[in-house]
Amino acid sequence: MHKWYSFLFEIIVEQFLLYADLFFYSETILQQIVPPVLNSFSDQDSRVRYYACEALYNIAKVVRGDFIIFFNQIFDALCKLSADSDANVQSAAHLLDRLVKDIVTESDQFSIEEFIPLLRERMNVLNPYVRQFLVGWITVLDSVPDIDMLGFLPDFLDGLFNMLSDSSHEIRQQADSALWEFLQEIKNSPSVDYGRMAEILVQRAASPDEFTRLTAITWINEFVKLGGDQLVPYYADILGAILPCISDKEEKIRVVARETNEELRAIKADPADGFDVGPILSIATRQLSSEWEATRIEALHWISTLLNRHRTEVLHFLNDIFDTLLKALSDPSDEVVLLVLEVHACIAKDLQHFRQLVVFLVHNFRVDNSLLEKRGALIIRRLCVLLDAERVYRELSTILEGEADLDFACTMVQALNLILLTSSELSELRDLLKKSLVNPAGKDLFVSLYASWCHSPMAIISLCLLAQTYHHASAVIQSLVEEDLNVKFLVQLDKLIRLLETPIFAYLRLQVLKLRTEDYLFALLFGLTGFFNLLYWKTVL
Repeated sequence: MHKWYSFLFEIIVEQFLLYADLFFYSETILQQIVPPVLNSFSDQDSRVRYYACEALYNIAKVVRGDFIIFFNQIFDALCKLSADSDANVQSAAHLLDRLVKDIVTESDQFSIEEFIPLLRERMNVLNPYVRQFLVGWITVLDSVPDIDMLGFLPDFLDGLFNMLSDSSHEIRQQADSALWEFLQEIKNSPSVDYGRMAEILVQRAASPDEFTRLTAITWINEFVKLGGDQLVPYYADILGAILPCISDKEEKIRVVARETNEELRAIKADPADGFDVGPILSIATRQLSSEWEATRIEALHWISTLLNRHRTEVLHFLNDIFDTLLKALSDPSDEVVLLVLEVHACIAKDLQHFRQLVVFLVHNFRVDNSLLEKRGALIIRRLCVLLDAERVYRELSTILEGEADLDFACTMVQALNLILLTSSELSELRDLLKKSLVNPAGKDLFVSLYASWCHSPMAIISLCLLAQTYHHASAVIQSLVEEDLNVKFLVQLDKLIRLLETPIFAYLRLQVLKLRTEDYLFALLFGLTGFFNLLYWKTVL
């Protein structure tokens, strides 16, 4: 039956076309002729589908522009035929497709507004033949001056990006070429809907496909340069796409991402113009948990930038980010830790936030002994540079004075004491303490530190030696006779004796040359030597 049907169908269409130019055909006639042909595209017999393509080709060739009223139905049919299982049908469909494209490009009746929903619906089809068909139509329509495909780009942009990861090199190349053409048009267009497309690009920047990520981040780079105020509501999303790409395994992506990051940070948006600090701060804070050091570093640069530009707004969100910033002090990267400290220092310009920082810092040292051991010196020294050493040490001393955990207090004070005695950053603090007998400011600092330094015998003796209060240091040593001394005390005593041989206590060694046996310094040094010998033999025996 299909054989006779296809034969009769061909004869009828040929006869229609033979006499078509002899009478005036109207839309009514076309409505009677074209739909049956379109229905034949779904016939199970490949010959019927083939003759239907040939028939529709001949009809279109005769009626030309009037054919446009059926465009959406024809496009839908051609889309399916482009993936037909029969090679002859595919070939016939390609010929018809070329003719329809010619008719559309020369017609003033084509409605892009009616066509776009159909195109958008088809863009996520995975069949490679259909994808080639769709890209072909997008390219052709974009070449028509009177058709504004750029204005509808957000409707099918995601579909084009989806094709960049196709297994077919030809499809990837065609999609890339179409995207490149659109990007050039965007650069030269005075009006572009950056917002809707930015949402698509942000998602595609996280694609597992390398080429898709590179293309997306390249588009984002251009959008940041061109978009201006239109992109303000999307800054946070864009930043969320950029920061992970800064650590991408592909160097090309890293380079573009870094450039885009700098471009975005250079834009000085104002909260009065709708710029919302909160979402950007949230994105940057979230990226502090990234497994990649480069991303964490850039996230901290963003937090620092926001603090410098919009301090008041950032401090409104302090409770949301403070714990994360404190945890970042345990980061395995020294560079990250130093940047975190800079952020903390910027926050701690206010007295309230300064004390909160130091309290939380001591708490972190208490619950994580490894943090104090591995990073304690780095953290304290940097804070002293950023926030004034005397201010930091006074606050730490005040907190540790009332510390309930005496073992921790002793360990913490010993660490602070060692930093005080050996760090170049604290040289001015040491000089102030050396003048404590004659300088009221130095005396006040000595008294401020004394209460907490008492948690460690060796720390208080070191402080007295630094302040040259030898009488009191000697009295402290004499009081230790009644204490239950152990190996830990011996270790600390050994460290102190070694420190006495360093340049920091050079003045003390010069003073020893002028000693008389009745001097307190003589008694002090004699007492230290006696304790060391006593503890040494105690541990040996």
